[in-house]
Amino acid sequence: MTTAFRLDGKTAIVTGGGSGIGQAIAKRFAAGGAKIYAIDLQLERAEATVRQIAEAGGSGAAAVECDVTDAAATRRAIDGIAAEGRIDILVNSAGISHIGSLETTSEADFERVFRVNVKGIFNCMRAVIGAMRASGGGVILNLASIAATAGLSDRFAYSMSKGAVLSMTLSVARDYLKDNIRCNAISPARIHTPFVDAYLKEHYPGRESEMFARLSNAQPIGRMGLPEEVASLALFLCSDEATFLTGADIPLDGGFVNLRG
Repeated sequence: MTTAFRLDGKTAIVTGGGSGIGQAIAKRFAAGGAKIYAIDLQLERAEATVRQIAEAGGSGAAAVECDVTDAAATRRAIDGIAAEGRIDILVNSAGISHIGSLETTSEADFERVFRVNVKGIFNCMRAVIGAMRASGGGVILNLASIAATAGLSDRFAYSMSKGAVLSMTLSVARDYLKDNIRCNAISPARIHTPFVDAYLKEHYPGRESEMFARLSNAQPIGRMGLPEEVASLALFLCSDEATFLTGADIPLDGGFVNLRG
């Protein structure tokens, strides 16, 4: 049991690896023995993750600057990683949020959310799938959201994008069964990331603590999740102990979907 949920000898690409959930996953996977490629739009953030992995004695990490909405750039970045060796795991964590209903979501907002949250994941999966097939298999893990299946107020574009993430996950899981490529999704509820703090500071100055408590209590468990908790579930899903899991959407929601009311 001492080897459970280990990733020794495996190589993992983590998009959005410079902050929040992506950073937590990169660090957790590195602690589990994986070599990490942290992809981020901002190179300095990815480099900070790499430094933290090195300071913690991780097995190796590299920072990669890439805009995942750019198909050609994404292909170049992932081809460069594949040229160095086998790619075992892809975690698609890069994403953005948006607040707004159908009427308050502009066309520009809608397209921006789609480019990052949907096209970005499409670009990454499409760039990596050939290398995984050629090497005999792999694992793709997508960060979806409870917004994919639950009606959330003022999350029109975000919910659209995460619904697409979930649908893409199921399609890839079905199409690549024969290639030994597993594809799953995690659907978190509200996770306490820097985005939450920045949002409260911008929209509720002076009331941050009050609103933080309100957002926390939206989960029946009475708090927000932690990026590290998402990372622990991700570690299991990408480990050899989860080889019977594919096409799954795992809620990590503090009871939000099933225990409200």
